Amino acid sequence: MTQTVLILGANGKIGRSAARAFADGGFRVRLYDRKKDDMVGAAQGAQVIVNGLNPPAYHDWENLIPAITAKVIAAARASGATVIIPGNVYNLDARGGQWSEHTLHDPPTKKGRIREEMEQAYRDAGVPTIVLRAGSFIDPEQKDDVMKVLLLREIARGRVTAAGDPAANQAYCYLPDWARAAVGLAKRRESLASFEDVPFPGHTFTVNELRAHAERELGRPISITQFPWWVLTLCAPFWELAREMKEMRYLFSLPHSLSGEKLARLLPDFVPTPLSEVLSAGLPEKQLILPRGARRENSPALLP
Repeated sequence: MTQTVLILGANGKIGRSAARAFADGGFRVRLYDRKKDDMVGAAQGAQVIVNGLNPPAYHDWENLIPAITAKVIAAARASGATVIIPGNVYNLDARGGQWSEHTLHDPPTKKGRIREEMEQAYRDAGVPTIVLRAGSFIDPEQKDDVMKVLLLREIARGRVTAAGDPAANQAYCYLPDWARAAVGLAKRRESLASFEDVPFPGHTFTVNELRAHAERELGRPISITQFPWWVLTLCAPFWELAREMKEMRYLFSLPHSLSGEKLARLLPDFVPTPLSEVLSAGLPEKQLILPRGARRENSPALLP
């Protein structure tokens, strides 16, 4: 019998990729419209709920994330569906290294504490939940992912941007891979525990490695420039995103990766997209690289 997945946040990065992957995986895909649908009603008949809802630009997380969580829990209780959550690394301890499902949850920031409280709410509710925990998402189809907004924001001018130590290993997640893994876990959900914390290893690389790859692919020297955190400091008093981003600065110099042991055990046939393809996802065509000193109008950038 064909199973149904309810996709929350269908217009966002998670929702779009999940909808495509679940359709390819044989699921009937139902898209939630928060302007029209009651979530409990929309979840009736669904066996899986993918929670892709997330307030943009870190807006009012303290109030919005608990409100979203309560609605999703109510929908899961009413339908009996398993909830799949795109977890992140905010609620893990700040010592770095390789993080696994056994890593201490000791969030060093307000946003980390909010995420930890969110996950604990699912545990306490007893609804079947899978947290598929990943690093920074790389979306090959969008202009608002970490590659285009941060790392490659100035690649057209021959520069890669580092927001911290360019030699620090960082965990990244190619979004189509995450979505395929979510489908795989959904298909074997009956054999899983009521609450599963599954690290998604994705790919780990440094800004230095990204720069070297860009040089090889584009056939020209690429330099590294530091992200202008001082601008965020100036803007913080009147710009919410600036204040919230500053809180996460520590991650960009903290060497870290995610263990792949549990995912390999649960999905032994899962094959990720090759790293070279992931690193090339945000690179422009060679002919689009500007001469040194030139400026491209309307290029994706986090700051002017």
